[in-house]
Amino acid sequence: MAITEDLPQLERQLAELITRYEQYFIGLEKREPLQLLADVEKLARRYAGIPINNTMYKHRFNMLVARFNTYREHWNRSLRLIEEGKYSRDRFIRDLRQRQHADGDVSLVKTAGKPHTDLELERIFNELREARKACHMPVEKLTREMVAATLERTRATLVARLGSDDLIYRVVVENGKPKIKAGRRKPDF
Repeated sequence: MAITEDLPQLERQLAELITRYEQYFIGLEKREPLQLLADVEKLARRYAGIPINNTMYKHRFNMLVARFNTYREHWNRSLRLIEEGKYSRDRFIRDLRQRQHADGDVSLVKTAGKPHTDLELERIFNELREARKACHMPVEKLTREMVAATLERTRATLVARLGSDDLIYRVVVENGKPKIKAGRRKPDF
């Protein structure tokens, strides 16, 4: 095959590899895409020692190989962190599951008209802190008092908007930024 056919194939395979690795790191894929990685490496090595006369093809090939090498470094770093148990998404999910299991899912505890219990405030604070760490945002200045003050300050508006004073809070990440969202607690029957 000539470089004119291999470049679009390399570009497609690289895009697929990036997608598959992201799925692997967030837990959707159970196995690392090693076969696809080997195929991309083989295609990238094919033209490594051969001079490419067409400037456009040479530039495109070099850009794809540079992109691949950058992603490969990122993937190797992430895999090393996973092996060491320091990967932030894994830690966040593991800690969240442990807290839910140990607390009997605190988010379902009835607050009996109070804005939030100490356990629920602690849960919200920890989830917000872990979400900020996962988004590579500073957590040093974040305090429980700040979270409690924010919940109290927005409570009246939320009660008026949602039509209930029985609220449940959760931490979500939108556009790369963690936020505290509130909703009406579903009644227990």
